[in-house]
Amino acid sequence: MIIRQLKPQDAENYLYLRLEALLNNPESFASSYEEEKTRSIEKYKKRFESSGSYTYGAFQNDELIGVVTLVEERSVKLSHRATIVAMYVSSSRRGLGIGKNLMKRAIQKARELERIEQIYLTVVSTNNAARSLYSSLGFEVYGIDKRALKVNGIYFDEELMVLFL
Repeated sequence: MIIRQLKPQDAENYLYLRLEALLNNPESFASSYEEEKTRSIEKYKKRFESSGSYTYGAFQNDELIGVVTLVEERSVKLSHRATIVAMYVSSSRRGLGIGKNLMKRAIQKARELERIEQIYLTVVSTNNAARSLYSSLGFEVYGIDKRALKVNGIYFDEELMVLFL
């Protein structure tokens, strides 16, 4: 397995995996399949070229099987912070340490950005595997966002987590 930062030429494969994530685990993401399926490949190409956002992909035999994005806060008063979003590993590849390796790479990038002092993320309270992974990497819960997401009439709470570097 290889983990590397995604490039504009990875945009189509990223969108394919992103749509898989939104179909398989709609409760885990604020975006919906319906919203994302209409987005153009160009949006992701531009995102992969932009500064302040770092998307990493896990590849096995040239197939994109997992992703995670680290986003730097831009405003002066928040510039010591970054957020992890869009974490996903293909359901057929879970339990192999891919998610942990992706998270470690995103955390490593945050450490390389010397001004980043803390990393934030949210996780659906019922996603025990993800919660366990994040806790094992040092993330701590600092709050609960009650009824944060509503999917098909069902509410999901999100745990707000932080890792102090």
